[in-house]
Amino acid sequence: MIFRSLPVRLFFSCLALLSVCSNVFAKESSLCDKLEQSIQGRKHGFLAGNLAYYVGGFHASWELIEDETIGLTHPFYHDLRSRGAGLLNSQLPGSEHTGVGNDYRGWEFYKDTRVLYGTVIIGDKVYKHPAPTRMSWRPDKMICEYEINGVTIREEKFISAKDAAASIITSSEPITLRFEGHSFYVRHSVSSNASARYDSSTNSILIREGGTVRSLPDPDRPERIGPCVYKGMTTALSSSKDFSKTLKLDRDDRGVWKYSFEIPCDLQGTTVSWSMHDDQNIAKNTGRETSLLAPALLKEKTVEMNNILTQEIPQFRCSDSKFEDIYYYLWSLHMMYYINVQKGWEMENHTQSAVNNFLGIHRYDACFQIKVGAWARDKPRFAYGNVLTWKHLVENGRYRETNDGHIFLSDNKGVGWHSGAYGGELAEHVLGAWQIYQHTGDRDFIRKCYQRYFRKVFWKNLVGFAMNDAEVGKVLEKMAVISGNNSDVDHWKKRINQDPKHLRLMFDQRWEANGHKDYFMGGRDGMLMTTAFWAMRSKHFPREYAERLIHSWALNKERGFFGEFFPSAMAKKSMSLFNSADDQSFGYTPDTAYFTLDGIFRQGFPKIASDLTLNHLENYNFHKEWGIPVAPEAYRRDLALFGDQYSNFNAGKILLFLEGLAGLSYSIPDNIFKVKDSLPIGWDWMEFDIPIGNQDGWTQVRFERKKGFLGEKKKSITVSNCPLRIHFEPWLDQSELSRDPQLNGATFTEQNATHPDYLSFLADEKSAKTSITLSFK
Repeated sequence: MIFRSLPVRLFFSCLALLSVCSNVFAKESSLCDKLEQSIQGRKHGFLAGNLAYYVGGFHASWELIEDETIGLTHPFYHDLRSRGAGLLNSQLPGSEHTGVGNDYRGWEFYKDTRVLYGTVIIGDKVYKHPAPTRMSWRPDKMICEYEINGVTIREEKFISAKDAAASIITSSEPITLRFEGHSFYVRHSVSSNASARYDSSTNSILIREGGTVRSLPDPDRPERIGPCVYKGMTTALSSSKDFSKTLKLDRDDRGVWKYSFEIPCDLQGTTVSWSMHDDQNIAKNTGRETSLLAPALLKEKTVEMNNILTQEIPQFRCSDSKFEDIYYYLWSLHMMYYINVQKGWEMENHTQSAVNNFLGIHRYDACFQIKVGAWARDKPRFAYGNVLTWKHLVENGRYRETNDGHIFLSDNKGVGWHSGAYGGELAEHVLGAWQIYQHTGDRDFIRKCYQRYFRKVFWKNLVGFAMNDAEVGKVLEKMAVISGNNSDVDHWKKRINQDPKHLRLMFDQRWEANGHKDYFMGGRDGMLMTTAFWAMRSKHFPREYAERLIHSWALNKERGFFGEFFPSAMAKKSMSLFNSADDQSFGYTPDTAYFTLDGIFRQGFPKIASDLTLNHLENYNFHKEWGIPVAPEAYRRDLALFGDQYSNFNAGKILLFLEGLAGLSYSIPDNIFKVKDSLPIGWDWMEFDIPIGNQDGWTQVRFERKKGFLGEKKKSITVSNCPLRIHFEPWLDQSELSRDPQLNGATFTEQNATHPDYLSFLADEKSAKTSITLSFK
């Protein structure tokens, strides 16, 4: 029997793991449970390992094309060796070579794969590829349930720590399951030279993948034919039940291997698994181990995801639980997308953007994903790589330089390729890297960022992002000193003008440009985008301009950016002028919302900023009809969901909670923790647990409103267990104080001169608990 052929070493490993799991994994913690959502008919399934992913069924931009079914429909391996389905060299004559694997086609090649499609046989009745009666998604697993002819079938699908996908299947009555699939061959395929065989020692189908596909490695050039993304890799398909006697393995006239087998299933359960690797032995042994140890490995996965969500990220609670759901849902996607390849230009752990479009980190998205990582506990794991992964393009001369010295990097990259689309948001990476330094004090990290990335990119010329030039220039000066390049400071001072008069002139020259009243940087063509608000993120942006811009355009529902909710990507005034298919599709987008709302917070308009933030979050990231959080790439102007379904393009919203509503910031080098709240008027309380430095526990921050004994309104802010000195800037809630603030360990300094809605208090010294309470008339 198959069990007898299991190596002794693996057998004892199984026993050890089962023993550990029985003790450590006795009960699941609550966050994966809390995030569970019903998705059948609404979203496709999505799971992530490190280099392995799973998409259950297929939705084309939220349109149901294929239901998930029993088994494993679309597990796939993606270590960023290719952008799509092919592995061709770029051959753009007279231009930069973009490496091997830049493919503008086949980003969603997984949708055409068929791995283990299940059929249920009950007596003499056959139910081919049944759709789930219920399907639930969680960060650690998917749960599918089927009601078929009085029989209840339950699946738990997950990706193990070793990147194998598995489905644990139980049935209320004895049934037979038939699984079928084929070797790699997708719509872009031209040929297949795959080989396949049954391996009795591991009860596995082993497929050595190979073949050619149509690829488009260069934009605006003809397609070419080259190797498929899985060339030379081994797919291993295994089961906990012996299927050797029912296996059918045939090759068609295209060279594609087709397979099917049957196994029994009952209440005791059975498991099928999928694994891929360049090393055949690793693929087959991982698949076999996963089939035999699936329940224990699933518990291990649940513990891992719960640990990430409860120990590695700031914790958040508030008086409206749906915003907690949104917060943790966005964090779960951000963390699920982390990848650690350790090959070529992919040597750092970093997050990615979207499974539906193409995996990999994007230069533009990194502007906010870098800053999100800065709030995680383990910065080397979850923050550093989002910046440092880009240095490989710089070190290898993979950039585009203009005649005036501007350097641009590609919008995304992989192990040995980068795209041919270039842009200049890199200045925002500098500010994100500086925030990581503020949260760590890690001078070695800054040296790597500066000497191997920023110094080269900006030395001849700086391409700013949303008017952030002066802030970036100041940070580059500080980085030069920290990295031991003190002589560079004068260069940055000369290169980037930070004179206040010059900065004011820059803003004045762009204010009401081209006749757009109360608007910043309006185009001649009449296109008015939210980018006007992004410039408000600069501390040099004139506040009087911000106030006029907000009241004339943010809050205006007739011609401004307040569409069905806030903000539309384009002002209503411009929509009739710009009405292309893309304009219609990207009516509301998550990046524009983050940058816009962040600017309003930074300019010190707490009531407007918090109101608009809640308006956006509950309309964009919470589906009212389904009652679950969502993270779409966009909404159409008609409010139809559009694009990716699990999009990390939404990551900036996490910062709206931490840096916007709570107004949190801190600097370990400067020994300061700042709290400048915008507690929404409709909330009674909110609280955050923040991991700071090397502390094992948390710094707790609680905001609370309540009525006093005589009916007066009170708001308190309490910070506990903080290793840094605390600076409070409480919002006055649009009210007048009825008495002097009650202080515990803090001293009043002054009312904020530029933001009159705030007071300022500085803690006398570090203490276990520091608080202020404001009483209002």
